[in-house]
Amino acid sequence: MQTKEQEQLSIKEKSKLFVELLEKRKKHFAALRAQEKRSKPPTKAQKRNTMSTYLKNMAGYKHNQLKSKSYDEIQEMFDKEMKRVNTFVDMNTELVKSSETRTEGSSKRAGDELESDNSKKQKIDEHVEAEKDDDQEEAEMKKHIEIVKDDEVAIDAIPLATKPPVIVKYKIVKEGKFVYFQLIRADGSSKRYLSMIKMLQNIDREDLETLWKLVKAKHGNTRPEDEYERVLWGDMKVMFEPDIKSEVWRNLQGYKVTIWKLFDTCGVHFVRFKNLHIFMLVEKRYPLTPITISNMLNKKLQADHWNEMCYQLLKLMTKQEKGQ
Repeated sequence: MQTKEQEQLSIKEKSKLFVELLEKRKKHFAALRAQEKRSKPPTKAQKRNTMSTYLKNMAGYKHNQLKSKSYDEIQEMFDKEMKRVNTFVDMNTELVKSSETRTEGSSKRAGDELESDNSKKQKIDEHVEAEKDDDQEEAEMKKHIEIVKDDEVAIDAIPLATKPPVIVKYKIVKEGKFVYFQLIRADGSSKRYLSMIKMLQNIDREDLETLWKLVKAKHGNTRPEDEYERVLWGDMKVMFEPDIKSEVWRNLQGYKVTIWKLFDTCGVHFVRFKNLHIFMLVEKRYPLTPITISNMLNKKLQADHWNEMCYQLLKLMTKQEKGQ
């Protein structure tokens, strides 16, 4: 009887031990699976969720602002935010590390990154401010321009795609009551212009400089005797080689500006006063008095459209008016 009881007790103890062993094995394997899960790299979806949660909780983004963003956009936003607070964490490791685990070397790198980011931010701010200043300055310049469409210019202007050969000769042609400037090109073609203004409306800067070389080669610094040769020579000499000591420049302040016009194909602007006119290169400073320039700006520059040449010319004029 005692032997049976002992056997039954032994069986119960063995069963209990077996159950305990099974529980231990179960806990062991569960721990192994948990460790494997923790060490396994997060999926792309998990990374996105983690980054989105951080951006909502720490950067103030709303769910609607993030749900339509791609993974790359979310990651870029997250990286910027992490850099901004100087806690960059590599995406292949845990997204957040406690401050206690940072080494001295990582702290130094973080400080360098912060300094670099501050420098970049300062440069960006300076760039934004410079753009604002440029926009404000351009708006100020536009106050001194009048857009005037000239249909005749648009018809007669030489398209750049069909640029004719270089000018090789010019003539003063008189027909009845009319006098023309005739430009002859290397291919034998020619065109006549009734005035300097008509010519400037239809030639480019290369043509203009070539014509000045031909006029200078013919007359040099000697004032021509023929009236129309003298007009052409005088206009171009003032344009390319102005005599800054001439009394004419100082006397201009006594004349009223009647028109100020830009010929952007050749880079020339034209000012007509009550009794005379002047042709000037847009990039060149001339000895105009502040009063004369003020009259020009008040009259406004006529151009067929707003462009960089208008901006630079008006900028030059306003600086010269202020004595800069």
